[in-house]
Amino acid sequence: MSYKRLFSKSLEADPDRLHIAAHSHHLWPDASRVGQMRCWDDAAALADHKWDKVMGEVWPEAAANVAAELGMGNDQWRRIVFAGNTHDFIIRLAAACPRRAGGPLRILTSDGEFHSARRQFARWVEAGEITLETVAVDPFDSFAERFTARAAEGAHDLVMVSQVLFGSGRVVAPLDALVELGQPEGSWVVIDGYHSFMAFEAPFPRGWSDKAFFLGGGYKYAMAGEGMGFMCCPPGFGPRPPLTGWFAEFEDLTLPPGMVGYAEDAMRFMGATFDPSALYRWNAIKGMLIAEGLDTATINAHVAALQEQAVEALAGTVLGEAELLNPIDGGPHARFLAYRHERAADWCAALKAEGCVTDVRGEVIRFGFGLYHDARDVDALAALAKTL
Repeated sequence: MSYKRLFSKSLEADPDRLHIAAHSHHLWPDASRVGQMRCWDDAAALADHKWDKVMGEVWPEAAANVAAELGMGNDQWRRIVFAGNTHDFIIRLAAACPRRAGGPLRILTSDGEFHSARRQFARWVEAGEITLETVAVDPFDSFAERFTARAAEGAHDLVMVSQVLFGSGRVVAPLDALVELGQPEGSWVVIDGYHSFMAFEAPFPRGWSDKAFFLGGGYKYAMAGEGMGFMCCPPGFGPRPPLTGWFAEFEDLTLPPGMVGYAEDAMRFMGATFDPSALYRWNAIKGMLIAEGLDTATINAHVAALQEQAVEALAGTVLGEAELLNPIDGGPHARFLAYRHERAADWCAALKAEGCVTDVRGEVIRFGFGLYHDARDVDALAALAKTL
């Protein structure tokens, strides 16, 4: 089955490109352009009053779509807040998290986190603003147990870990015991779900949303592009975040001058004026998926078939010499294959020279598939790999 027709404009924009990086910059479906134009048209027609529509219709719809995908149920949409990116939320969380020891914020994380968190944490350590402890991902088979056990000792204020490790594509599970450690007074548990949102079915169920934060975005598998970072916020955690913008009291702009009010729902973590176009794109894409009868399970099945084909086809190339860090085992799987080899960067560069877009992280080359791929794309990738 091919769904290339849903991505006609992105594919026609560069017909010679073989884009095997859906896990990185996912190509935009045609529906996203429809959403973008709706945003423009509303701004033109409504001007100052566009915010009534954005906050009264577009935002609730987008939040409900996120909540439903997470597995919380769309009726829990008020637990969702949006920002331009998840880095914004990392900063707001660090500022709001209780410092139970009275000194710098104590953070526990892994040594396999995404660059945004890794870089920010390292800089805060330099500045003396936090203390940081990292748990080694390897050996991976015991990682979830080791990480949860360390978090359970209660020596940290903020505990953050990825549900899918961005470098290797390995799935961190189970997380139930870790999530249960979350308390309003600390520790706060934060699950980075950027590589699980719309790649896993119901990655953050309602029970978890009572205890933990979840970070995700629209840039990858949601296909909505940049500008749609989101956070799920458990009730009662951080009622008055110190980093705050005027949208955090958007629903009540009649407060007396000088009073710092907050919404009681996830909007309490809101910033200031933002670009709503990503929310329009996201809603239009969800509409497309519903009309096409495509849910996450269906997309996963499509991608899984391509991944199985790719593993078999690449085994007969130089990639057969590499270590596949996230083998296909029938369980939940990242939307990319991660191969580790000392020549990974060279292979990535050589493929790029032939018009094939992949990406590399250190000694790991990653191949990501999505709805805009079919079996012919895998065959094309394997043919290029044979020339490496």
